[in-house]
Amino acid sequence: MTETETRNHHDGKQQNGGATAEASTVEDVFDDAYKEKEGPKPPRMLVWRNIILMSLLHIGALYGLVLIPNASTSTLAFTAVCYMFSALGVTAGAHRLWSHRSYKATLPLRVFLALGNSMAFQNDIYEWARDHRVHHKYSETDADPHNATRGFFFAHVGWLLVRKHPDVIEKGKKLELSDLKADKVVMFQRRHYKLSVVILCFLVPTLVPWYFWGESLLVAYFIPGLLRYTVMLNATWLVNSAAHIWGNRPYDKTINPRENSLVALSAIGEGFHNYHHTFPFDYASSEFGIKLNVTTAFIDLMCALGLAKDRKRVLKETIAARRLRTGDGGYKSG
Repeated sequence: MTETETRNHHDGKQQNGGATAEASTVEDVFDDAYKEKEGPKPPRMLVWRNIILMSLLHIGALYGLVLIPNASTSTLAFTAVCYMFSALGVTAGAHRLWSHRSYKATLPLRVFLALGNSMAFQNDIYEWARDHRVHHKYSETDADPHNATRGFFFAHVGWLLVRKHPDVIEKGKKLELSDLKADKVVMFQRRHYKLSVVILCFLVPTLVPWYFWGESLLVAYFIPGLLRYTVMLNATWLVNSAAHIWGNRPYDKTINPRENSLVALSAIGEGFHNYHHTFPFDYASSEFGIKLNVTTAFIDLMCALGLAKDRKRVLKETIAARRLRTGDGGYKSG
């Protein structure tokens, strides 16, 4: 099989079991033609509203940690369920389905993932996918929303506390996003996003434990509500920060993204980042299938149930050839 690629993308047809699926055509291919503008960088403009809200959120999460001994087993189990549901809304939904179109999902599954995405409260699917495509296309440049060359803090959360670099806005407006606009689930969630976040991210995690097993509203709000939400946010942010700084690069040593097993564990499979930026259309985001990869196992289950299909995968021969040609000499991820 012939491998044609840009810096971090394999284009062609990938074999998945007995079915053949075309590689992603979304704009997740690194753009070598982009050049950062010469001269001084634009000044950083702090967004005080976000700074204050993020500070209050993390203070609330710390209080939630203090309250854990007071929580019932049912509440802690429910918190884990909410964490997994919201995480899948990001990983299997906004990321692998809508950003990269690495598999196809039926309407019921898309609705399920959109609800989980609203519980995750990380911007609506349309905006999340747009920014993520910009991130891949202009990775580690001024046009990257969370450019890791600006430091760990910026890549982790700082990018949300300042105004976007003008190049991020400019390049985001030029992306082809017709697939997102054509998805009725994506656009419905976008129209009703604020209400869905209030209900799913805050009211449901708070009221379900209180109503069904008598948990105190205080514990329910701060643990399955704020603590769960904050931990989920930071797990996602670690993919942008830690997985772009620490780890090995067995597939492409010329790019920053790394293989980081700890990030994969917390972000249910999104830490195999050198692989993902090398082959962004692969539905598994890893060479190693379901290993430390709950999201891949979930997509496989959905396919077995008939709710998903057409998973895109990279041929083992293609992976081996790429590893030999551009890898750092390591083999095992993490």
